[in-house]
Amino acid sequence: MCSQMNGETIRQKLKGSPRLKRLLDWIIMNQRDARPRWYVRLIAPLYQHRGRGSKVYWSVRMDTPPYRRFSLGRHSVVESFSCINNAVGDVTVGDYTRIGLHNTVIGPVAIGSHVNMAQGVTVTALNHNFSNPSKFIDQQGISTRIVTIGDDVWIGAGAVVLPGVTIGPHSVVAAGAVVTRDVPPCSLVAGVPAGIVKTLS
Repeated sequence: MCSQMNGETIRQKLKGSPRLKRLLDWIIMNQRDARPRWYVRLIAPLYQHRGRGSKVYWSVRMDTPPYRRFSLGRHSVVESFSCINNAVGDVTVGDYTRIGLHNTVIGPVAIGSHVNMAQGVTVTALNHNFSNPSKFIDQQGISTRIVTIGDDVWIGAGAVVLPGVTIGPHSVVAAGAVVTRDVPPCSLVAGVPAGIVKTLS
């Protein structure tokens, strides 16, 4: 708890000093590749929290700079060729959760326990701003809205979960669904955009 408070205190101080923030960001992040520099990635296991019995496969792209939190619960797994990115928001994963092959998770995202994500799932809390047509989209900044996935959720292959969505416990997201709004507990959702197909008793 103290380390979280200290991290938040540091972030608030950096907001008041834009030049220092830019310098630290340049030291930590490769601006072209939009990922932590190689020397930061070498020490990542020292500042990431990985619970007992958890596993992150060697081919996973861990874009997890130290100024945000990454936490993987007990006996949870991040499968091969996935990408975990907490550069703009914390990523927390509960116990006994499996993030499947080729998944992409961009924070801030909170994933519960006993969650199963199939292949090719995207969960993103980040969106690019685009309302000003006189500026390039990549010059308009980003916005984030936390994604929350409750305990005991199954997300099918190729599904997309968009910013601001909360998926209630014991819910199922069908393969290929695009989830744009909250999913109540014990619901099966499918389609583009995803809608409730039935309630799971």
